[in-house]
Amino acid sequence: MSEHTVKAFDEDIGELRGLIAQMGGLAEQAIGAAIEALQRHDLEAAARIVAEDKKIDALEMQVEQLAVRIIALRAPMAVDLREVVAALKIAGVVERIGDYAKNIAKRVPLIDSHGEIEPLSVLPAMAALAAELVHDVLDAFAARDAEAALLVCERDKAVDDFYNSLFRVLVTHMMENPKTIGQVAHLLFIAKNLERVGDHATNVAEMVYYAATGTHMTERDRGALATS
Repeated sequence: MSEHTVKAFDEDIGELRGLIAQMGGLAEQAIGAAIEALQRHDLEAAARIVAEDKKIDALEMQVEQLAVRIIALRAPMAVDLREVVAALKIAGVVERIGDYAKNIAKRVPLIDSHGEIEPLSVLPAMAALAAELVHDVLDAFAARDAEAALLVCERDKAVDDFYNSLFRVLVTHMMENPKTIGQVAHLLFIAKNLERVGDHATNVAEMVYYAATGTHMTERDRGALATS
């Protein structure tokens, strides 16, 4: 009976990780697809991204149901309990990341003169980095890798730098080209969404770190990594 219980628990945890990985994959893909739709002004692709966000929402519900079932039936303790609780929280964060991709897609029809706004060319690199952080932090969760989680937090600074640079460039562009203010304002919102994706990746990293170590990540932890 003991072996059966342990095996059943491992299967449940494996399923939980699989659902989180599915959510992360969809969210990561949606970010890239939304930026591509923006570049091409592809309204059909943008509409698909908005519609397919429901898949991420459905997976979040599955994670919640499975996590509650595991806690109720398996009574996990210590590191196992931390992992289940972390998965529950991470699912909510990944769902929000999917919402940011959906928000970007919703703005595609509103930016009809995108070809005239040169700063748009910087957004794909920022989006690629943000999506990479999402991918890497979920890999860290699957591997219970606290050090990898710390690295994600360090790399989020690059996303912030992208945003700060874009903000200055876009504001300058609006001042020099008043007719583009409406269009550029949408790009500012898109850049902010990408910056928030990076922030959410660090939130997940903090949960991964706690699940793996039992201690909360501090600014000192991040500073020590940066120094090393």
